[in-house]
Amino acid sequence: MTTPFDDPNQPKRPGLIGGLRSSFLTGLVVIMPVGFTIWLFWTFIGWVDSFVLPFVPDFYQPDNLVRWVIGNEMYNRWIGEDVTINIRGVGVVIFLLFTVLVGWIAKGLIGRSLISYAENLVLRMPVVRSIYSGVKQIAETVFAQSDRSFEEACLIEYPRKGIWAIGFVSTSAKGEINKRAGGEDDQLLSVFVPTTPNPTSGFLLFFPEKDVIKLDMSVEDAAKLVISAGLVYPNGADPTQPPADQP
Repeated sequence: MTTPFDDPNQPKRPGLIGGLRSSFLTGLVVIMPVGFTIWLFWTFIGWVDSFVLPFVPDFYQPDNLVRWVIGNEMYNRWIGEDVTINIRGVGVVIFLLFTVLVGWIAKGLIGRSLISYAENLVLRMPVVRSIYSGVKQIAETVFAQSDRSFEEACLIEYPRKGIWAIGFVSTSAKGEINKRAGGEDDQLLSVFVPTTPNPTSGFLLFFPEKDVIKLDMSVEDAAKLVISAGLVYPNGADPTQPPADQP
């Protein structure tokens, strides 16, 4: 029942079901990113362990090391004779130590000689050399210790005029590509156009520099915009304004 003194524009308070629903959705927003991150991290560690531990000798397996430290009698009494200890993360530690050791050896003269000799053998094999060369090039590109990365975020008209896509400027085109496609008076830019929501795949395109609109937002903010399918803008309070200054 309403009276003439009631304000018709006053918002109604949500009922019990509405309040529970709102609290549940808020809890999901808080829990899902944290839970997914923990699950992904835990799964990755388990995957590395399952790949590395089979190559570890039996004596150095976690349960055998514990048996060696405390003795079989204490192990059987405290843990159990048929119980195997699975310490998640041991394989990751072994992999990191092994990788560091291999990298340290590879930097030396003997290591470089051995790697060069092994590469010469691999490059003589018809099928294996193609796979090895491709994997090596990808690894050197991704894991090379350099400061090279995407320079700027940009807007380009793709796949046709009037449709805009976010891209990342990698480098200025050089050599035959710029000479044949761009010419002497028109510099080309190599632009990586990612797909949504997986920005690790996409297309490498070459655009005239005059057709590329460089953005003020950082590469990280542009990547968030792509991954979120346009839901997360650099300035969440007011997307029409420039990106908010980071504290």
